[in-house]
Amino acid sequence: MRRIHRIHRTRRDWAADLALVLFAACFAAVSSQSIPVADSIGPAWRAADEAAGGLACAAVLLRRRRPVQLAVVLLLAGSQAHYLTGPALVAVFTVAATRPWRVTGWVAALAFAPLPVFVWQLPDMAEERAGAAVTYFALIAGAIGWGLFRRSRQQLIASLRERAELAEADAESRAERVRMEAREEIAREMHDVLGHRLSLLSVHAGALEYNPGAPPAEIERAAGVIRESAHLALHDLREVIGVLRSGTGTDAAEGERPQPELADLERLVAEARAAGGRIELTGPPEGLAPPPLAGRTAYRIVQEALTNVRKHAPGAMVEVRVAGAPGDRLTVEVHSARPPVPVPGPVTGPVPGPGAGGGQGLIGLAERARLAGGELRAGPADDGFRVDAWLPWQD
Repeated sequence: MRRIHRIHRTRRDWAADLALVLFAACFAAVSSQSIPVADSIGPAWRAADEAAGGLACAAVLLRRRRPVQLAVVLLLAGSQAHYLTGPALVAVFTVAATRPWRVTGWVAALAFAPLPVFVWQLPDMAEERAGAAVTYFALIAGAIGWGLFRRSRQQLIASLRERAELAEADAESRAERVRMEAREEIAREMHDVLGHRLSLLSVHAGALEYNPGAPPAEIERAAGVIRESAHLALHDLREVIGVLRSGTGTDAAEGERPQPELADLERLVAEARAAGGRIELTGPPEGLAPPPLAGRTAYRIVQEALTNVRKHAPGAMVEVRVAGAPGDRLTVEVHSARPPVPVPGPVTGPVPGPGAGGGQGLIGLAERARLAGGELRAGPADDGFRVDAWLPWQD
C-alpha cells in the first residue's frame, strides 16, 4: 500500500504560500491589459482562459507537494492560456529552490523549449507580440535564477548551522576531555601522595610488628609517624573526594593547599630516612627555582621512586641527583642499588612483592613528565634500578 507523505506547514509556510498565490493573481490581473490577444478569440475562450488562470493560482498551494508536476503542467498549458504565466513563474521558482540541479535543468529546458521557434519567427512577428515573448522568457529566467539563489542560500544556512552544531559538540567534547584529564591528574596526584604516606605507615607498622621489644622511645616515634601518616592520608583522601564531588579540576585543588616544590625535596628525603631509608641527595641547585610545574613534577618523580624502593627494595642504597639551570633543562636521576638480604629489625617489615602496584606508578610518572614537556625513562640497571627524567626549564 502506497504511503502518502503529509507536509506539515508552519504559519510562516502558510503565509509564504498565500503571498505567492496573491502574487500570481495580481500578476495575471496587472498583465491582462498588456497581453496581445488575437481577434479570432471569442469571449467564451477568454472566459475559459481567465478561469484556468484562477485555478492555476489556487494550485500554487500544491507547490510544496508536487512542484515538478505543477511546473510541467503550467508550462505546457501556458502556451495556450495567457493567464497561467504568474502561477508558472511561482512553480518554476519552487522547483529551482527545492529540487536538485538535474531536475531544475530538465524543467528549465522545457520552459525554454519554444525559444528556438520564437527566434526563428522573430523577423515576421509583430512588435507587440515579440515584446511579450521576450518579457515571458526573461521572467522565466529570473524565476529560475532567484530560485537557485534561494536554494544556495538555504544550503549555506544549513551548512553554517551544521558547523555551529559540530562546533558546539566539539566544545562539549573538549570540555569533557578537560574534565577527564583533570580527574586523571587528581588520580595521579593522589597515587603519589597516598602511596608515599601509606608506604611510610607500612614500614613503621612492620617495624613494630617484627620488633615488639624495641626501646620505648623508638616505639613512640614509630607510633607517631604512623598516626601522622594516617592523618595526612585521610586528609588527602577527603580532599580529593571533595574535589571530585564538586566537579572541579586540579586548579581548585591546588588553590586549597600549597603544592610541593623542588625545595621540598630535602624534607621528603628526611621523611624517607626517618623510615630507615639510606638515601644520598645531590642538589637541587641552590638559589635557583625552576617553573612550578617542572619543580612539582620533579618532586613527584623522586617521591614515587622512593616509594617504589621501599616497596620492592627495602634497605637498598638510593642516590638522588637533581641538577639543571635556567634556559637548559632540569634533570632528575634516582638510582637504587640491589637490595640487601632483609634482616628483621626496627626498619624492616612486611613489604609488597615485586608485582605490587602493577607498574602504574611509573606509567603515571612518564605521563606526568610528558605533560610537563619532558621525558622519563625507567628500568633495571646492572647494579639495581634507574629512573632518569628531564624537564624543560625556561627562563
